[in-house]
Amino acid sequence: MGKPDYRFDVAAAIDTHVQSREIEIHVTKGFSGLELTSITHVLATANMLLGRDLFSWRFSTDTPGLVAGDQGALVRAEPAIGDHRLADMMVVVGGKGAAGGTWLARARAMQRKARTVVLLSDAATAYIQATKAPSGRVTTHWRDVTTLIETGYHPNLTTHLSENSDGIITAAGAGATLELIAGLVAPHLTRPQVAELGNHLLLQTLRKSHAEQPRCIADNEGMFDARLTKVIRLMEDTVNEPLSMDEITERVGISTRHLERVFRTTFNDTPARFYKRLRVKRARTMIEESLLPMVDIAIACGFGSCTTMAKAVKGEYGVTPSQMRARKSAQLLTYDGRQTAR
Repeated sequence: MGKPDYRFDVAAAIDTHVQSREIEIHVTKGFSGLELTSITHVLATANMLLGRDLFSWRFSTDTPGLVAGDQGALVRAEPAIGDHRLADMMVVVGGKGAAGGTWLARARAMQRKARTVVLLSDAATAYIQATKAPSGRVTTHWRDVTTLIETGYHPNLTTHLSENSDGIITAAGAGATLELIAGLVAPHLTRPQVAELGNHLLLQTLRKSHAEQPRCIADNEGMFDARLTKVIRLMEDTVNEPLSMDEITERVGISTRHLERVFRTTFNDTPARFYKRLRVKRARTMIEESLLPMVDIAIACGFGSCTTMAKAVKGEYGVTPSQMRARKSAQLLTYDGRQTAR
């Protein structure tokens, strides 16, 4: 580890002589527009509160020029060349192309200089896959956690909003990007300015990095009453070994008739069909986002056989599991800037 010229996480809120902190935002084709705008919005808002441009940013990519995001956004980015022109911090934005490219080598160069690296969602997943067994805790978007657990040994994998392992921050990304970047700039602000930053972002609370990701609809507790939330959480936690409706009602302490009435009113569906659709949705994620054998996916999602799962998947989505996997190629990490489909 080289000696840093300046640690990005050293407080500088009061010192107006501190030089501008430069952030490199690395994008690949299909980058997450939500994550990118979250980054720049927080930085611009922090500058406004400070009354000066403490934070500056630039965009980089493997192939310079216009880079298209996931929702039609376009960014003009400069080339990222080896360890040339490293910034104070680098943020790799998630998206379809995050699993390819040379950003990992650049991240390693940043790490050697003790400069902060932030990997969001898909980029965090690619890093975890490439690193095999990182020494410290790591995390990524919850949708990838199940696949990572099923396809490899990741004892330090969590579902926290973000984790820091030797200067490389892996994070859930998506909507939580606002809070993460706010947390990274917070040491440069006074306490009232941090509160005001949250107000400008319309965030009622700034969650800490160790907060759990809201992985299931039951995590949005304000949407449902307490007993319905408990039922949904129980269903989501037992996808691999489905319970009978009698077992569910007994554990929650609610009558079958009342449960059916509540589900009909809230979801226009029966509890049994809702439960089955949760399992089918989990199967779809694993079919499209992993290379696991169909029989393993069927078992993990509580189906007695591949045939049963195939019938359920086709009934919900109109295609078989094989057709679903054929239209989505799993991206594996490469180091020459090109994506390889397998």
